Amino acid sequence: MQQSPHQPPIHYLPAVEVEPTSPATAAVIWLHGLGADGHDFVPIIPELGLPPDHGIRFIFPHAPALPVTVNGGYVMPAWYDILEIDLDRKVDVAQLQTSAHEVGKLIEREIARGIPSERIVIAGFSQGGAVAYQSALSYPKPLAGLLALSTYFATTDTVDLNAANAQLPIHIFHGKQDTIVPDLLALKACRWLRERGYAPAYSEYPLGHNVFAEEIAEVGRCLRKWLN
Repeated sequence: MQQSPHQPPIHYLPAVEVEPTSPATAAVIWLHGLGADGHDFVPIIPELGLPPDHGIRFIFPHAPALPVTVNGGYVMPAWYDILEIDLDRKVDVAQLQTSAHEVGKLIEREIARGIPSERIVIAGFSQGGAVAYQSALSYPKPLAGLLALSTYFATTDTVDLNAANAQLPIHIFHGKQDTIVPDLLALKACRWLRERGYAPAYSEYPLGHNVFAEEIAEVGRCLRKWLN
């Protein structure tokens, strides 16, 4: 008897996954910055001030290795190529969209695991934040929230905003002394969102291109509010 052909397996981004001590009822998909990997933000979980029974599964994907033009073509973990370092950040939009599609597959996997889309948060730092903007705002099911840390919205000219996330809670975090991603880019993203009916919160700090205790505590407050 001939077996029916199997569907090809779905390939997902490799990721560090941290399970809660109680059964998972929510998920956070957190994207690292250029040159880092999924391990980068794992140590912040205990600093978020979450209750012991928070029920949040944390997923920290690893970006693929790509040559990065502005770094002399050096191959490193990257969500997309950066073609020029100027205020408008010329990037490889197709690669960014591909990364966002991969994040969408991770969201779908969480839904298949029993987590409602409304209990999934997308977070991203720096380059990962640009992918997080694209992923969350174009996703066709309502999400719990978007955390944009030290980042910019690279695809404002091409993003296909989905009505499912027209009311998406968004919190932008940025350092006033950031010389890698100037705060002007974060403010530009915030203004763009507000002009289109979103209501992003904006927190700025007197520091550079990094994440620190006060900011982590604020991220924890967002998660408690959005995933209560």
